[in-house]
Amino acid sequence: MPTALPLPSPDGSRLPRRSLLRGGGAFALAGAGLLLPASTASASPALLRRHAPQLTHGVQSGDVTSSRAVVWTRADRPARMFVQVSPTGDFRRSCRTVRGPVLTAASDFTGRVELTGLPQGSDVDYRVVLGDPDAHRPDGASLEGSLRTAPGRRQRQGVRFLWSGDQAGQGWGRNPDLGGFPIYRAMTAREPDFFLHSGDTIYADGPITGDVLLPDGRTYRNVVTEAKSHVAQTLDDFRGAFQYNLEDDGLKEFFARTSQVNQWDDHEVHNNWYPHQIIEDPKYTEKSIDVLRGRGEQAWREHVPISSRRDDRVYRSFHHGALLDVFVLDMRSYRDSNADGAVPGGVGPEGGILGAEQARWLVEAMAASRATWKVVQADMPLGLVVPDSATGTDGIEAVAQGDPGVPLGRERQIAWILRELKRRGVRNHVWLTADVHYTAAHHYDPAHAAFTEFDPFWEFVSGPLHAGSFGPSALDATFGPEVRFQGVPPRQNTSPLEGSQYFGEVEIEEGGSLTVTLRDVVGAALWSTTLEPQD
Repeated sequence: MPTALPLPSPDGSRLPRRSLLRGGGAFALAGAGLLLPASTASASPALLRRHAPQLTHGVQSGDVTSSRAVVWTRADRPARMFVQVSPTGDFRRSCRTVRGPVLTAASDFTGRVELTGLPQGSDVDYRVVLGDPDAHRPDGASLEGSLRTAPGRRQRQGVRFLWSGDQAGQGWGRNPDLGGFPIYRAMTAREPDFFLHSGDTIYADGPITGDVLLPDGRTYRNVVTEAKSHVAQTLDDFRGAFQYNLEDDGLKEFFARTSQVNQWDDHEVHNNWYPHQIIEDPKYTEKSIDVLRGRGEQAWREHVPISSRRDDRVYRSFHHGALLDVFVLDMRSYRDSNADGAVPGGVGPEGGILGAEQARWLVEAMAASRATWKVVQADMPLGLVVPDSATGTDGIEAVAQGDPGVPLGRERQIAWILRELKRRGVRNHVWLTADVHYTAAHHYDPAHAAFTEFDPFWEFVSGPLHAGSFGPSALDATFGPEVRFQGVPPRQNTSPLEGSQYFGEVEIEEGGSLTVTLRDVVGAALWSTTLEPQD
């Protein structure tokens, strides 16, 4: 466990909450602790700094609760990670220092510290500082960040958060003409309390190989790196894909100021993968999904600020005061083959897209929630038909089976969940997702459904962050969804240079009303609705 040290901090200056992040980092060097060649003993301070460990991909925070938070960083060589927390933002006069792990090649020089004892419902300024691997004091490169802790369980504190997914897909990478990934600047301007990342954090199976001529005659320019020039198969390939995204300045600024709740989907490994699959993709020499999944998951866990306190489960929940509980799903790791996707039968928790254990956990956790709103962070939509005949999963990749009648295949598990929520009196649940690369609002109503044993609810879709745009997808009427809004591109696989990139925003007022706004790449509101909680 990290050790808290009552040490004075090196020089630094405050990064106020929701202000522009200063680039670079302050250095406070102590000659005795640095890993330097002997010939540098009398070198200049500038030379010493070049040989000291450097922070390469910013700082991030995640899985924040009312008293805990995970802080992440990456170095360019072996280094000791320290995190300083200041109640005032003045690290020179008042801070607590936590001595974290040594960042080594075994984790690609990434590391994280789990902070505890944070004040609830508060802005917290932190600073990551590097030191010599044997150091007991921070004495090297530093970067500052900020996060906001959740309020206590009984506090009715308003909250604003964002969600989206799908990053650097379909060959559309960091574009210097756009300033990299422009949507992160728009999201930073919204000053959210936290961000739900809905998966497809990278496109491990999507190389970025060069410039692309667009239909309107313009050229989409890609920043190209060796690691992203081919599909990811080795552990270093997967790591390089994460580093490609984390080299964007706008992304780094957003993540330094906004804590995350991360989930994954398929493209962290391979398109539409399922457990034990043997892929038939000629671009791959490694055909076992289980092998690729192990490497992809290791790289994902190394590069996102996810807590290690939850038995390595992706599915988990977070409390945010009296107004909000968030339930994070993993719709990838436990899915069945959907071999009986066209066969009707009784509804139940078994199999499906979540697996029986996760399905039961979701129902029990939502039934136990006393929060006004229960937000389900789903990595795939419920009612949109997402076909994939190439995977051997009976032609369906997500939940909806494409038949408007009684629940079939994976729909049977979702039907059981919705029926159980109604039976247990769980109301005011909202589902948020990405995956399909456009934005939409769907209202589910048993009055229009083939399966009617549920209370009405909403599902909101928003993405991609930076990838090809597609849609719209067909809706399956089994659960009675109705399109209230959809924003779609003018053609399939529209590039980020042409727009059609989206994120969603949720704001819950102290009085309990919940407003969802679907926004475009510059943050402009496309559509909005306000929901009042039902007793």
